[in-house]
Amino acid sequence: MLQFCKSLASKGVTTTVAVTAFIFNTFKPHDGSIHWDTISDGFDDGGFAAATGIEHYLETFKAAGSRTLTELIQRHRDSGRPIDAIVYDALMPWALDVAKGFGLVAATFFTMPCSVNLIYYYVDKGLLRLPVAEGSYPVCLPSLPPLMPPDMPSFIYVPDSYPQYLYLLLNQMPNIQGADYILVNSVREFEPLETDEMSKIGPKLLTIGPTIPSFYIDKNNVNDKKYELDLFKIEPKEASSTRTWLKTKPKGSVIYVSFGSMAKLNTTQMAELAAGLIESNYYFIWVVRASEEEKLPKGFAPEKGLIIRWSSQLEVLSSEAIGSFFTHSGWNSTLESLCLGVPMVAMPQWTDQPTTGKYVADVWKVGVRVKVGEDGIVRKEEIKACIEAVMEGDRAIEFKQNALKWKQLGLEALQQGGSSSNHIEEFIAGVMDKIAVV
Repeated sequence: MLQFCKSLASKGVTTTVAVTAFIFNTFKPHDGSIHWDTISDGFDDGGFAAATGIEHYLETFKAAGSRTLTELIQRHRDSGRPIDAIVYDALMPWALDVAKGFGLVAATFFTMPCSVNLIYYYVDKGLLRLPVAEGSYPVCLPSLPPLMPPDMPSFIYVPDSYPQYLYLLLNQMPNIQGADYILVNSVREFEPLETDEMSKIGPKLLTIGPTIPSFYIDKNNVNDKKYELDLFKIEPKEASSTRTWLKTKPKGSVIYVSFGSMAKLNTTQMAELAAGLIESNYYFIWVVRASEEEKLPKGFAPEKGLIIRWSSQLEVLSSEAIGSFFTHSGWNSTLESLCLGVPMVAMPQWTDQPTTGKYVADVWKVGVRVKVGEDGIVRKEEIKACIEAVMEGDRAIEFKQNALKWKQLGLEALQQGGSSSNHIEEFIAGVMDKIAVV
């Protein structure tokens, strides 16, 4: 959302990003091309960790968020800088009610791809009933490829795993008809059928992605090099040593391994991944968060590997030395890989990742997806085989060519006249038209 706001600001739109007080105080963002403000989730001192559980947090956030967003809008109106439009995360549907209470333009912002959003929409509308009955696979839904159980979002495939999260995701849909726009962090050319199908939901749908810092995509703003709000601190010394290490490696020879900011592999899986990386005999960079380091095999010090706690992922993926991305298939990571032309080995963990992994292997065809054993573990032999398939297998050239194709399409979408650029302009013009009418 912050990257989208930067795009708006670059077109002369005065933009304010409102985050919770806890998030603001944790990251201490600085004013630049955008302004900052805060709302409350009811846990200003401790954030989500201070709640007794997911349900408690969501209920409190809805009450405190609605009240403080109302106060924010009133404060801006009284200061002579009134707000004309609210762009709200789709996971906060109560923001729509607040925006409409003031007669403002309201746009709901989906951070997941159209394909995943559609699956939740079909569940909400009863087109896909849970639990999915045995023997009814593959599931065939409008605009989507045939889906087997492991291809579904984890909250759908195993609906009892995180029922509160499933409720949260399904709750994005019921009042969506009241919004003026649906904004999706995707590229129309990446999901043409899915975008058209999601456009039928109601409000005007606009794909405005990829929301990636400009320096690594279109270079319209060479100073836009990072997301600003890093969940984990990147140590300057570690970042410098990573750059130096990459510069010494041949083009396309390094595997970048990262499972994002939330995934937690168990000790057995960590050991299998470590062994698979070693036995593949490729150079690799493996991001292992500080909280996960104790799960590494004792004495693990790979001769051809570099273990780091966190990284500037875009900087690493843009290095010529990177040959593939071993990823959890989170949507942000997948978008980055697609838009930087890097083939992938997909090892999804939960939520939307299984569906994105399905698209990586079978729709975009930019890599392979690991096969999980009956015990839930991906063994070292499978890890090694998948790495070899992407780095040097019979389809390695195809994967790279496809990755470069999607990279070009992502770039064209953001250029003048491109789908995402046009959609951002259309959103701005629509807001201005409504203001003029009022």
